[in-house]
Amino acid sequence: MLGFLANWRRKRALENIRIDDDQWQRVEAQLPFLARLDAGARRQLRDMAREFIVAKEWSGARGLALTADIQLAVALQACLPVLELGLDWYRGWVGVVVYPGDFIIPRRTMDDAGVVHEYDDEVLGEAWEGGPVLVSWSGEAARPGDINVVIHEFAHKLDMTNGEVDGLPALHRGMSRRDWTAAFASAYDDFRRRVDGGEETLLDPYGADHPAEFFAVMSEAFFVTPKVLLREYPRVYDQLRLFYRQDPASSSAA
Repeated sequence: MLGFLANWRRKRALENIRIDDDQWQRVEAQLPFLARLDAGARRQLRDMAREFIVAKEWSGARGLALTADIQLAVALQACLPVLELGLDWYRGWVGVVVYPGDFIIPRRTMDDAGVVHEYDDEVLGEAWEGGPVLVSWSGEAARPGDINVVIHEFAHKLDMTNGEVDGLPALHRGMSRRDWTAAFASAYDDFRRRVDGGEETLLDPYGADHPAEFFAVMSEAFFVTPKVLLREYPRVYDQLRLFYRQDPASSSAA
């Protein structure tokens, strides 16, 4: 009975989300990397985005008016990584909090000597284990080379499916943990060397900060600038292709 009521409420909620062609096109125009999707994949992503909006609890922070366009843009980007995996990969949490630009998160850490350090960290996004995803919203259309905060933070949520946030999500049956680790460890070491050496990399240097950030940054690149990632780290691209079950670099629009 409870399952029936939940499905009924979900169906009613979906019926209340009315998005016309003009709104779809207006929002998708802000996300040019979606152009690689064929008509079938575009319909699938749109359906998934509507389900995602219904399934999650949304709030705007610091006075942000959370418009339907903002929700739709966040949902489309959040659903792109799980387009071939399903929304169950985002189960176990419900909150999406959108900020108008970057925001401050108080941090408290302890160093090796046992000294506690407290500081304010200015961030563009944050994914909390078992909790909400926090993302910033600039209100501007995405440009090539921009940091994709939404895909980045939702990649962290996928990373959490295997427990520790370490750049290793729960792999599919048939994927090799050894192959994944070899590809990512080698690329991460090389990327850190390049960033530490002062090289201006085509991929976001923030990926050199930690293996978890490397996975999130490479996931951004996989969907937004896939041919760049394929040229820079083909083995990483291949592992992400297997994990996300998508091949964006193969599209003429990539």
